[in-house]
Amino acid sequence: MRIEILNTGTELLTGQVLNTHQQWLGERLARTGHPPARLTVVDDTPEAIGEAVATALDRSDLVLITGGLGPTADDRTREVVARLLDLPLEEDEALLEAVRERFVGRRMPDRVRLQALVPRGAHVLPNRHGTAPGLALRHRRKGRERTLLMLPGPPRELRPMFLEEALPWLRAGGLLPAGGPVVRILRTAGMGESLVEERLEPLRSSGLEIGYCARPGCVDIRLVSRDRCLVDRAAVRVREILGDPVYGEGDQTLESVTVGELARSNLTLATVESCTGGLIAQVLTDVPGASRVLDSGWITYSNASKIRLPRVSSGSLADHGAVSEPVAREMAEGVRREAGTDLGLSITGIAGPSGGTPRKPTGTVFLACAAEGATTVRREHFPLERTAFKRRVLVEALRLLRRVVRST
Repeated sequence: MRIEILNTGTELLTGQVLNTHQQWLGERLARTGHPPARLTVVDDTPEAIGEAVATALDRSDLVLITGGLGPTADDRTREVVARLLDLPLEEDEALLEAVRERFVGRRMPDRVRLQALVPRGAHVLPNRHGTAPGLALRHRRKGRERTLLMLPGPPRELRPMFLEEALPWLRAGGLLPAGGPVVRILRTAGMGESLVEERLEPLRSSGLEIGYCARPGCVDIRLVSRDRCLVDRAAVRVREILGDPVYGEGDQTLESVTVGELARSNLTLATVESCTGGLIAQVLTDVPGASRVLDSGWITYSNASKIRLPRVSSGSLADHGAVSEPVAREMAEGVRREAGTDLGLSITGIAGPSGGTPRKPTGTVFLACAAEGATTVRREHFPLERTAFKRRVLVEALRLLRRVVRST
């Protein structure tokens, strides 16, 4: 089963928009045991799309095309595919009515009607998050049956459509064969990729593939085999060997696991951040159900705001500086006290590229978590560029929070 992904969009080539489709679709397909063999990105011109689709259909059994299904002049995928396969475009009345319903109370632009055009014989994949439907086609080419999926470009439309519509359609038609390799993803935090690989080297065997994907502070471990029992045993051994750094599996994120642990322990949290600018509160509130545990999140970037909100003493700031253990401690204890929560989490650091000193170089950060009767403070040093520094600090803050939750 050879699968190919074709991303269309000039904005992807020029860097105006980050191409997240390749990562997301590739990972989801890999989990089915059928990872994509090739990825192609082309601009919005009919010539580029047509040539890429024809070439992909010549060499692959399943081709996924993203983008170009909307109503604007540069949305050409539907028309190009119909012309390439010599299929007439026909207006689907049910689709047209669904599009009209989204414009109740406001004028529907004439071009929006184009989204109700369907190549003859195509299966329509409903779009519950937008107006452009997805389309699925079977096509015989060079003596073999090929499958073509056309998905909308916006991730908020593409992702649920792929999971809720496209995958079930492929499986129901036997187009995504069962019996492929078994894939399990274990997620770790706080351990470098080289060390993870070194620790897991004894697990390697002829029937087991182990792969790694590193992000700031995190490493995902991919276990692949045609023997499900072998994968399951390996997953158990990974947890035994690595221990605490393994925080989850599959789609679990560090923040979702953290929120879950807070909820199960019936603990509430308030955060106060300086150098991360609210990143901790942001990722926690991305988790459904976070309102059960997160009371509030404060950003105290200036010294004055640190004095005003978590009530850090001016003496501590003067004697030790904003990036220091006493200030981190007072921030955590102050936010816990002011918010009336079980826990208070604070972060203060030097994100750079300037502001460092020999005693506190750029990348220095203090993290503190206050609970009743005890406050834990940690000093770390992450000499990374500004964005990567913030992501790395995020990981360490959540790891610290989880340790305090489990000891509370």
